[in-house]
Amino acid sequence: MNVGTAHSEVNPNTRVMNSRGMWLSYILGIGLLHIILLSIPFASVPVVWTLTNLIHNLCMYLLLHTVKGTPFETPDQGKARLLTHWEQMDYGVQFTASRKFLTITPIVLADFWEIHTIRFRRLSSQEGLTEQFLHCMSKARDTTFSY
Repeated sequence: MNVGTAHSEVNPNTRVMNSRGMWLSYILGIGLLHIILLSIPFASVPVVWTLTNLIHNLCMYLLLHTVKGTPFETPDQGKARLLTHWEQMDYGVQFTASRKFLTITPIVLADFWEIHTIRFRRLSSQEGLTEQFLHCMSKARDTTFSY
C-alpha cells in the first residue's frame, strides 16, 4: 500500500527526469561540484576538471546503470526490481528528450575537460573518442541486452 503518495504513476522512476526543473537542478549540481572542487587550495584547474568529470561519470554510472529497483514500494508486482534506472526511465522508450539529455551532458562535460586540459598536456583525439565511445556503450549495454 502506498500511503501518502499523490501521484498517479505506478513507478515514479519513469518520469523523474521529466519533472519540472530537474534538468536545471542536474546542471546546477554539476556546477556546484565543480565549484566545491575549485575551492581545494592545492588543486589546479585541469585537475579540478578531471575530478569533476570522473566523479560525475562514476556517480551517474552507478546510479543509472548498476543500481536496480526503486527506492520505494511500487505496485507493479516487482517488475521494476530487476531493471536499472536507465531501463525504467520513460517506460523504456528509446531516444526521448531525457535520455538524449543524459547522453549529451557527459559528452559536453568531457569536451569542457578536454578544452581546459589541452594546454597542459597533449590529448590525442583517439583518447577522447575512446572515452566517448565507452560512455555511449555503457548506455547501449542497458538497452540492447535488457530482458
